[in-house]
Amino acid sequence: MPDKLWYITTPIYYVNGRPHIGSALTTVCCDVLARWHRMRGERAWLLTGTDEQATKVVEAAEKAGVPPLEFVNGLAADFETTWRALHVAYDDFIRTTEPRHIEVVQEIFRRLRDSGNVYKDLYEGWYCVADETFFRDTDVVIQGEQRLCPNPECGRPLQRVQEENWFFRLSAFGDRLLAHIETNPEFLQPEFRRNEVVSFIQQGLRDMSITRSNTGWGIPVPDDPGKVIYVWFDALINYLAATGWPNDQKRYEELWPADVHLMGKEIYVRFHATLWPAMLMALGLPLPKTVYAHGWWVDAEGKKSGKRTGGLPHPIEFAQEIADQSGAPLEIAVDALRYLLLREMQFHGDSEYTQENFLNRYNTDLANDLGNLTNRAVNMVSRYFDGVLPQAGRVEEEIAALARQTAADFEIALTEFRFNAALESAWRLVGRLNRYIEERKPWAQAKAGDTAELAVTLTTCLEAIRVVATLVAPVMPVAAEALWTQIGLDTTVETARWSDASDWGQIQAGTQVPPPTPLFPRIQPRTDKETKPVTEQNAAEQPAEQPTEQPSYITIDDFMKVELRVGNIVAAERLANSDKLLKLTVEIGGAERTVLAGIAEMYTPEEVTGKQVVVVANLAPRKMRGVESQGMLLAADVEGQAILLQPETQVPTGSRVR
Repeated sequence: MPDKLWYITTPIYYVNGRPHIGSALTTVCCDVLARWHRMRGERAWLLTGTDEQATKVVEAAEKAGVPPLEFVNGLAADFETTWRALHVAYDDFIRTTEPRHIEVVQEIFRRLRDSGNVYKDLYEGWYCVADETFFRDTDVVIQGEQRLCPNPECGRPLQRVQEENWFFRLSAFGDRLLAHIETNPEFLQPEFRRNEVVSFIQQGLRDMSITRSNTGWGIPVPDDPGKVIYVWFDALINYLAATGWPNDQKRYEELWPADVHLMGKEIYVRFHATLWPAMLMALGLPLPKTVYAHGWWVDAEGKKSGKRTGGLPHPIEFAQEIADQSGAPLEIAVDALRYLLLREMQFHGDSEYTQENFLNRYNTDLANDLGNLTNRAVNMVSRYFDGVLPQAGRVEEEIAALARQTAADFEIALTEFRFNAALESAWRLVGRLNRYIEERKPWAQAKAGDTAELAVTLTTCLEAIRVVATLVAPVMPVAAEALWTQIGLDTTVETARWSDASDWGQIQAGTQVPPPTPLFPRIQPRTDKETKPVTEQNAAEQPAEQPTEQPSYITIDDFMKVELRVGNIVAAERLANSDKLLKLTVEIGGAERTVLAGIAEMYTPEEVTGKQVVVVANLAPRKMRGVESQGMLLAADVEGQAILLQPETQVPTGSRVR
């Protein structure tokens, strides 16, 4: 048998609208994993594509005033172009209107029909065109005379359908599915979604109608041209059609079974975790090794953002906005967006999307932390050693040990699909290096003529930056290459292997660094059209970035409008589906109020209960994740972490802070 490739798939995306940062998140995740496996010396294969046979595609084409095929051709091209511009190195792009897909769908239908797993019967029930889903009477939402889609993200009126259809015998596979899930704990991830699937199957599976009347769009049913195959039955088969099954046995054995199907949670339980594995069982084919679903981008009230709400931007347009506001080249801004997508999403739940959060994260993590670190270190090598790194007499063991631990933590997080946690671990090393520079004061070492210790300091910094560049190469391939060049390495980051991240000491004496160039220019408010964006810190001897424009002053009258009060946290709990927010009950002068605080990454509920804090008491209430927050705590921002500000001694709650 040929060597098996590590095979990962995105879902194939509906072409009833343009790509946005929701679909971009899923695609970048798959690309990161494929790149990571390639860095580990494995052959990886990434499949993505577009789902074009849906009824709602016909409706969208009619609204656009063009034939369906012309409509899907344009949008499929948009997805292909967008993913390439987003630095997604996919190996195959499949469209469900392609002959290779249509042929496999029809072959699977024939085999399942001949084996008795597909049969003809009368269907009567409810159908949602928007979700392309059939529902039984007990599932629907009743509102007066209307029957509405039970999907809370849809809620549209359903159509009553009565027609003779072909059915897949899904009910026969419940016990086999549960047994497979039980014996293969890695099959459905994360665990709480696996529990949702088990509950869904245990409620009882019904045979599923898998055809519709032929209205001129869709894959015709073999030997029954009056019918077309139901879009969800058709779409799932793309993962197998791309392997060359059943005709190209060599290619099929190289790819199947898929190692990972990765998708958003809305298409997980019913289709990818239940219907698709049952279809494969009916065909006698191996099941994918892992099926993983991430959460949604949501608004402040916890509602999904996406195509239907118009709440998510096109990824390249968003990257262009980052480039315009910062002055970074578009290719670097694209990599910044890739980082921000993975860092802002809490992958085992939903995450709030706001442009403000993304841009703030760009400034703190990329411009201030990584960009500033690199620029200062390279600047000091240029300034103090004419750009040539001298021999270091010793190794900074504490930093070397932290780097090795960071590489291990990063790898564990990736294997668990916790992309945000992986990046958090890398930024702990970045943060430690920024503190290391403040502790070592290389500008003071240079002034005192202590070149031996200065060499240790700067070698440690460049070596740690090399480690970080290696770790983030799957996430930010272009930016990692730029980091590689900045620290004077004469190879390319593409030649780096994953093991290099934990192999301390690859930066050699004699390494020559080029003049420093800010990698992630900081986004600053523009005072006029002539104002240029402020770049990263250039003065190596300064411990922190210096402002380059006049502060925006407020008057004492403005400040006095802010009512700061001392409060006491009497109760605290984590907010459901959020890794960042704690839900606090704060007593202020005898009255209690609910405050949501983004401190969950620094404090447990037990740690904050009983603490006195300073509260902005007259802030307008704001609803987040469906909970109204009635104020805001004051906290210091230290390397992206929130440190609560507290009175030095106990004071009466409700006391005014002046």
